[in-house]
Amino acid sequence: MTGRWHPRVTVAGVVTDNEGRYLLVGESHGGRLLLNQPAGHWERGESLVQAVCREVREETGWPFAPTHLVGIYRWDAPDGLTFLRFAFAGTVDTQAPRGPLDAPIVATHWLSAEQIAAQGARMRSPLVLRCVEDHRGGRALPLDALVDLTYPG
Repeated sequence: MTGRWHPRVTVAGVVTDNEGRYLLVGESHGGRLLLNQPAGHWERGESLVQAVCREVREETGWPFAPTHLVGIYRWDAPDGLTFLRFAFAGTVDTQAPRGPLDAPIVATHWLSAEQIAAQGARMRSPLVLRCVEDHRGGRALPLDALVDLTYPG
């Protein structure tokens, strides 16, 4: 294999409401409307927790409070890219003033796990359903499992 391998590091918020429904976003991607957890790329200079809080806020308009890490997932996409996803469970404050949704997000949806499973081909990736299944199964790693050492310079 030639060239350098650069996995895409992403974060995702796994958010449920009092009725056990999951918060997903509808996003326009490649001319299709797909469903995903509020998720996005980790940016230079931020911790993973800061990244997921930023991404959930940008994609839902609501502030996110992570409670635990659901899991760390590797996925090789059909286009040859590799994704490393850190999925965080937590809550959003739907009573807070709602900010604008980041493009290409077009809507937010509260769906049951069964409704999500029925969407199949509309999922942005298989990571969406797997994160829901793991959350429902009780997977929970403490946030302090992530150690962020920041060095000056």
